[in-house]
Amino acid sequence: MHPVLFHIGSILIPSYGAVSALGVVLALFLAQRTARIAQGNAAQVWNLCVIALFAALAGQRLLLIALNWSDLSRHPGWMLAIAMIHHPLLAAAGALAGVTAAAVYARRKHLPLAATADALAAPLALGLAFEQMGALLAGSGYGVAASVRWAVIYTNPLAARWSGTPLGTPLHPVQAYAALAFLTLSIFLLVWLPARRRAGDVAGLGLMGLGVAVYITELWRDSEGRGTLLGGALDGPQAAAILVVLAGGFVLMERKRPGVELERNPSIAENEANHG
Repeated sequence: MHPVLFHIGSILIPSYGAVSALGVVLALFLAQRTARIAQGNAAQVWNLCVIALFAALAGQRLLLIALNWSDLSRHPGWMLAIAMIHHPLLAAAGALAGVTAAAVYARRKHLPLAATADALAAPLALGLAFEQMGALLAGSGYGVAASVRWAVIYTNPLAARWSGTPLGTPLHPVQAYAALAFLTLSIFLLVWLPARRRAGDVAGLGLMGLGVAVYITELWRDSEGRGTLLGGALDGPQAAAILVVLAGGFVLMERKRPGVELERNPSIAENEANHG
């Protein structure tokens, strides 16, 4: 595949970063639409997404620097290459930092949490779909050896250097499987959003869908560096996926309690009252 999308002089533009960035931009614009559908404040949702994104990137890179400080202090130039490194632990750190920053911002701005989460569900799935497309090009998170006709073969040495991808071996394009699953989930959530009966329903379904997609696609993903649990029965991302599914189920159960109706952003309700 193509770990480098193109060159600008001596500067390499990695496929993973470029495609992931495109996914982020599209997800941000989709969030503007879903925020309006969910009767939220589109401007505040935009700010929340940007803050969460920067917090996630900062959390990933700070953890990577902390874990490799002894090497990086001796070779400062290696700092420029940390954007090429992808690992489930870094993804988990970024997700935790992003969710924490988003929750703090939402609380300070008094955003309705359930309705805001509904608005973000489809954009998040869309962004993850593009992230996996970038991973497919880069060879990151590669699949196990395969004999299927649609197997992918990586030959670029940069894929091996940046992601440890085995070269010359037919592999399951598991990143494509995940991208298709996330894209399908995003479309489903987008269609379901206007029809939801209670705030939080879309977020709960989104969490469960993400967890199921991650758990199933991990069956075809190489386990190198992903950790193992229960004697190898589960890897790290699968264990996290189970927790995400349980969290989604909990959200749906909470939303089904009597008296829980669609939340409305107070600023939106006030504006409608003034112009009614």
